[in-house]
Amino acid sequence: MVLLLQYLLLFASVLALVALGGCFSEHSGVINLGLEGVMVIGALGGALVLKYMPVDAPSFFTVILTILGAIGAGMLYSTLLGVAAIHFKADQTLVGTAMNLLATALSAVIVKAINLHADSSDVSSVVYYIDNRPDLTVNIGSFEFNWFMLVALAAIIVSYIVLYKTRFGLRLMACGENPQAANSVGIDVIKMRWAGVLISGMLGGLGGIAYVTAGSSWTFENGVAGYGFLALAVMIFGQWKPHRIGLAALLFGFFRSLGSVYSGIPLLASLGIPSTVYNLLPYVISLIVLAFSSKNSAAPSAEGIPYDKSMR
Repeated sequence: MVLLLQYLLLFASVLALVALGGCFSEHSGVINLGLEGVMVIGALGGALVLKYMPVDAPSFFTVILTILGAIGAGMLYSTLLGVAAIHFKADQTLVGTAMNLLATALSAVIVKAINLHADSSDVSSVVYYIDNRPDLTVNIGSFEFNWFMLVALAAIIVSYIVLYKTRFGLRLMACGENPQAANSVGIDVIKMRWAGVLISGMLGGLGGIAYVTAGSSWTFENGVAGYGFLALAVMIFGQWKPHRIGLAALLFGFFRSLGSVYSGIPLLASLGIPSTVYNLLPYVISLIVLAFSSKNSAAPSAEGIPYDKSMR
C-alpha cells in the first residue's frame, strides 16, 4: 500500500501541474489543447540541462537549473499558441493539435541529431542523463517522497490564491468570461491572454520534467503517453478550480498507479488481469467521468473565442 500511495502522489503531481497550466490558459480565454506538446518540449529542455550539467555540480544547483530549463522551454513553445490564437485568431483546437504533433517529432529529431553527433552509430532518441540526475527523493521510512509532490501542492495553493485573491487573477478570469466587458473597464485583454498562455507553458513544462525524472532515461518518440490529454480531463473534472483539480488529479493518479503496482497487491494479482488493462484504466475512466460531468461544465464563457475589440 505504501508503494501504491507513492506512485499515486507522483502521477497525481504531474497531472495537477499540467492541469493547472490548462486552467490558467482557459481562464484567460485561450484553449490549450497543446499541453501534451508543451510537456514534451519542457521535458526536452530540462533533460538537456541535466545532460550537459557537470557531474560534480551541486545537486541543488542542478535541480534549479533543470526546472528553469523545463519552464523556459515550455513557455517558449507555448508562444506558438499565443501568436496563432491571440494575434492571428486561428482555430485554437487545430493549433493545439498541431503543437502536439510537432513537439514529438521535433524533440526526436533534435535528440537524434545530438546523439549522432556524439556517436555516428547511435540513432536513438534517448537523452542519457542518469549520471547527472540529482536525487529528487527522500526516504521517509519505506515511503519514497519526491520533491515534485511538494512542488505540485505548492502550485495548487498558489494558483488558488492568485486566481481568487489577487487583482491579476480576477482580471484574468474576467477576460475568459467576458473580454469585451473587461476591456470596457480598462483591462488589457491581449496582455491577460498572453499571461494565461505563458503560465500554462510554464506549468506544462514543469509537469513534463516531473514526468521524465521519474525514470533514468526517456525515449522522446514515445511522447508522454497521453498525459497532456489526461491533464485536460483532470482540469474539466475539476471544473477549472485549483483545489478541485488537485482532488481530480488524485483520482486519476490512483487509477494510473494501479498499472505500476498491481502485481504487489495480492487481491489484484490473483485476478490474473493483464497489465495492459490496468494501464488503460485512467483513459477509460477519463471518458466515463467526462461523459457524466461535462453537462455540468463550468468552463469560462469566452474560452476558445478569438478576442475582437470591435465586437460588443
